[in-house]
Amino acid sequence: MAKRIRRTHSAVFKAHVALAAMSGDKTLAALAQRFDVHPTQITEWKRPLSERAADIFGGGTAPTGPPVDLKALHAKIGQLTLEHDCLEGARTKVGWLSATR
Repeated sequence: MAKRIRRTHSAVFKAHVALAAMSGDKTLAALAQRFDVHPTQITEWKRPLSERAADIFGGGTAPTGPPVDLKALHAKIGQLTLEHDCLEGARTKVGWLSATR
């Protein structure tokens, strides 16, 4: 049996197949035969379409969570980097394990 080459499908093709599956006119097996893809693949393409359909019409939900203060996070990163560098230098001066592991 010949080994089948892996194919890459365009986003337009995936959307077309997923919309055909969402319409419900034909079974997954019939669509798989028509488009020459596996029925599981059609199900995988249909899932994101159904989950994100509301985003198309502006009905998507806004991300929930507290607002993030980027200045404070950048300051904390700078502080931790400085402490790390200081401790790494002290570790090499004392003669403990080498600074580069």
